[in-house]
Amino acid sequence: MTANPMTAGYPYLDRLPKFERDGIPLLTGFRRETIARSVVLAVRDPLTVGEGAGEDAIASELENAELVARTGLFTTFTGTYRGVLVSVVSGGSGSPEAELALMDLFNHTDCDTVIRIGGCGGWGKDVRVGDVVISSGAVRDEGMTKAHVKVEYPAVADWRVVAAMVAEAEALGAPHHVGVTRTGDSEYTGWGKPGPGGYFQEEHRQIIDYWHRAGILNTDRESAAVLTLAALYGRRGGSVCSVGDNVVTGEQHRSGSGQNFAIRVGLGALARLGTQAGPAA
Repeated sequence: MTANPMTAGYPYLDRLPKFERDGIPLLTGFRRETIARSVVLAVRDPLTVGEGAGEDAIASELENAELVARTGLFTTFTGTYRGVLVSVVSGGSGSPEAELALMDLFNHTDCDTVIRIGGCGGWGKDVRVGDVVISSGAVRDEGMTKAHVKVEYPAVADWRVVAAMVAEAEALGAPHHVGVTRTGDSEYTGWGKPGPGGYFQEEHRQIIDYWHRAGILNTDRESAAVLTLAALYGRRGGSVCSVGDNVVTGEQHRSGSGQNFAIRVGLGALARLGTQAGPAA
């Protein structure tokens, strides 16, 4: 851990656990020489499996994909997509889990661009099941990013990443939307869904209508983490998610709907950006 003026004299600096063995982070197993500069961050999510999108659907799109790291938390493949080297990191759901992967990427690899590819719920009236949402920004309605920087700091996608994803979606003919995503921690009351035994409060009743009126397109658990930390630590960040349901319009959940489009939009964007130097270059 490199000292800086803000940590000078901090009594716990040398006592904090590094969770490394021989310079390799134990939580992710990343090795600098096996992780690409372009990275996909994904969730092992059974809700995105179906309609042609399997559990390893992202890695299966890569040529010469090789398993380069596997721990109890994360699995990582590296291969090429349209000639550009890409690593796919998959792990558990939520911003705290995303933080673990992102911090190891930024501390232990030359990663300069991270795109989240995953699933989401639609909250915009024009967002249909099977569409993809490209996040221009995200509401930081989760807790992890607040530990890094004040809530006033915006979660904004890198404009180059957004432009590349839009170009790829248009080339594919993928039904897509660009706008703001709401990221939260809860899959239940914080998402407007009653808890066990019907537990529900007035504030929970207001969540969906409140954010729908604010123009939110979709909701997930990771986009704000990727956008905030990528920008804060000088990388390019983006997010593209397939829409599995829409509680506002009443469209019911269809597992995996649109996921193949999301995968190709995200990977295609990395291929388009692959010849452009990122901020970490």
